[in-house]
Amino acid sequence: MEKQEGREAAAVRFDDPWYDALASGWGELDGTGAPAPVAPPVPAGPAPGHSAAEIYLEVQRSAAFQEVRSRYRRFVVPASLAFFTWYVVYVVAATTAHDLMARPVVGAVNVAMVAGLGQFLTTFLLTWAYARHARLRRDRAALDLRWDTQELTRGIKEIKR
Repeated sequence: MEKQEGREAAAVRFDDPWYDALASGWGELDGTGAPAPVAPPVPAGPAPGHSAAEIYLEVQRSAAFQEVRSRYRRFVVPASLAFFTWYVVYVVAATTAHDLMARPVVGAVNVAMVAGLGQFLTTFLLTWAYARHARLRRDRAALDLRWDTQELTRGIKEIKR
């Protein structure tokens, strides 16, 4: 937290306004009763003669970054394929299987209406599952990487001044 100088001297600025929001899920258990694993830290302090681009490439090559990306892909790729398949099946059935889609379920509600509402429900469930997965499996490790990267590049910014 830093105090601002000048016209807005009474204003207080936080270094990262999203820090508390992202940190709200910290300390949760991994299902076995043990704390969720944390990504290993990136080496601290800028190496002499390193540019910001080199530091970002070093972080990108780190095992911690690769683990965050791997966790992301392990959720997003299957979820996207499943949702896309469900959507294509719905569209194809709606255009080719008129008798099936027109079959009444309850009163005036037919299979097409239930499947269409199922598309909305699936979207909301997938959004909830993605947010939960990100909070439990990636946010802490990604935030740790972000802070480590800021610490590494902060030294470069101070050197340039």
